[in-house]
Amino acid sequence: MECELPRVNSNQEEMKKYFEEAKTIAVLGASPDDTKASNHVAHYLRDAGYTMIPVYPKHDEILGQKVYRSLAEIPVPVDMVVIFRKPAALDAIADAVIARGDVKTYWTQLELINNNAAQRIKDAGINVVQNHCAMVEHKAIFNQA
Repeated sequence: MECELPRVNSNQEEMKKYFEEAKTIAVLGASPDDTKASNHVAHYLRDAGYTMIPVYPKHDEILGQKVYRSLAEIPVPVDMVVIFRKPAALDAIADAVIARGDVKTYWTQLELINNNAAQRIKDAGINVVQNHCAMVEHKAIFNQA
């Protein structure tokens, strides 16, 4: 498989704006395992003051928050979706993000790139960040230790 480089992406100034405008962040692929990156990022985002909503096919609770099985099941508006899923899943996730109609930012974590999905998201008027860790970027932007 050939490595894909992001052709559709945002810069740090745009990322800052996305974080400032977000209140609710859904973490797709949030893990209950505290050794996993998705757990660390979800924990960080919750502690940074966001309403963090875990989306995971198993478990009822992660980090003290109710878990939803899919993005479509979340009953409140979602400002940002942070994704910890394989690149092959990103096309279906893009469809789900677009179908919700309320997501402002679609964010894929490190090494998660799907330019076709990202372009469809962008064409729908949604902000796109690919191949960046939400926790690392938030810390850098807001000078968090």
